[in-house]
Amino acid sequence: MSSCKLAAVILSAGRGKRMKSELPKVLHEVGGRPMVHWVVDTAREVGAEPIVLTVGLGHKQIESSLEERGVTFVLQDKPLGTAHAVEQTRSILSRFNGGILVLSGDVPGVTARTIKILCRHHEQTGAKATMLTAELDDPTGYGRVIKDNNGHLLRVVEEKDATDEERAIREINGGIYIFDAEALFATLPLVKNNNKQNEYYLPDVLYILREQNQLVAIEKADNYREILGINTMEELRRVHAKVFN
Repeated sequence: MSSCKLAAVILSAGRGKRMKSELPKVLHEVGGRPMVHWVVDTAREVGAEPIVLTVGLGHKQIESSLEERGVTFVLQDKPLGTAHAVEQTRSILSRFNGGILVLSGDVPGVTARTIKILCRHHEQTGAKATMLTAELDDPTGYGRVIKDNNGHLLRVVEEKDATDEERAIREINGGIYIFDAEALFATLPLVKNNNKQNEYYLPDVLYILREQNQLVAIEKADNYREILGINTMEELRRVHAKVFN
């Protein structure tokens, strides 16, 4: 497999309003453990060091849950989007010489095998960024992957910003990436929040890199279940049934 040198950022600051619970979203259990524990273990299994969690509301509970797991925490005090969350890790990771693996604390099913395949593709292509995608029969709720006629990434469009034609696309952004550290932290300040959510989206880094004629690679997961995210209790039950049973 791959011997990528990786640091990991696990996005865990989401408020999880749709869970309708006082418990931080990433601490809800799936497969008998808090979902974020699965993600931390996957990052550790692929050799990522350091492992940095971005946390927000309810961060003390998350920190307590992971206090003996050897991870570092950074506070995203305002929910301004995923690019803003990664920006908060700059003081820790901007000088890291390797790849920045970005995972989502609410996507607990991704395996070390898939991350290693993603790593290998990232290394072999020499890309500045590599994203994990999947094809879903029902892509509702996910960002759609827009490609050119040659199959190269043009951009990722969030569902709320998508046209009807774009919403019909079934290949979705899994929210899992590997970035060249230098390229990532050089590009993050260029991300704008001119979208319906007024948020700074991490996938915009991919678009900016493409505009700079940098290579952005795509790896499609062979098991879509690995990239299923959890935003509601119904999705929690669905992921438990499809991934952890």
